[in-house]
Amino acid sequence: MTPQLCLERIPSRSIYEHIQPRLCQCIQGHTGAHQEFPYLAQLNQGVYKPIANKIKRDATMTTGAAWKSKEAGPNRILRWVMLLPDEELEQYDIVMRALKPQVVAKLREKAASYESCMAVAKKLTWLVYQMPGAPLPPPEITSYLEAHFGPMQSDSTTCMVCHLPLPFELFFKAARGKAEIETGHRNPRLHDVDNVGFAHRECNIAQGNKTLPEFYLWIRDILQRVDAP
Repeated sequence: MTPQLCLERIPSRSIYEHIQPRLCQCIQGHTGAHQEFPYLAQLNQGVYKPIANKIKRDATMTTGAAWKSKEAGPNRILRWVMLLPDEELEQYDIVMRALKPQVVAKLREKAASYESCMAVAKKLTWLVYQMPGAPLPPPEITSYLEAHFGPMQSDSTTCMVCHLPLPFELFFKAARGKAEIETGHRNPRLHDVDNVGFAHRECNIAQGNKTLPEFYLWIRDILQRVDAP
């Protein structure tokens, strides 16, 4: 059974605060300060901090242009903000009618509720701790994540595309400035807890905008055409 969460409002200076306030994700009845990502306490320290930042960024923010411009649209924006209608987005200098149709489609596809984004962040953390070579989480983090998603098994996290193991050390390796591990989606147009996982960068690129079933059928048809063994 999923634990009851505190959900007390956490003060924020974000311009989007009135759209969706930050809410405490600690277990109901907790002591200490309210926290939005309590299960990232260990990963928020030292050399692990970029991993915690990636989890928060990928769970809550859209992807977008390499830099913000009127034509390319925003670089990143909170996913739940993209649920707003066009006229409300203009209040935040996001003018959808000024963007190319493919940019608008991409931004809308990345939209997700705050609740979904919080669940995704927890799921990604649960998967990180099950990667080969991952640090052992403190008991309180283990119990928190397992209460949401079930028992964690060491060395069990695999690429959601090719199903090969994803070593924790891939977070620290980069090629041409790009991480070798990325957050992936079984359906690129759906951002929720049942649809996310991690993938090798090359696997994620190969999948593109296809769902995983579509991608596998595409590969199968290619192999059949070339008469591969």
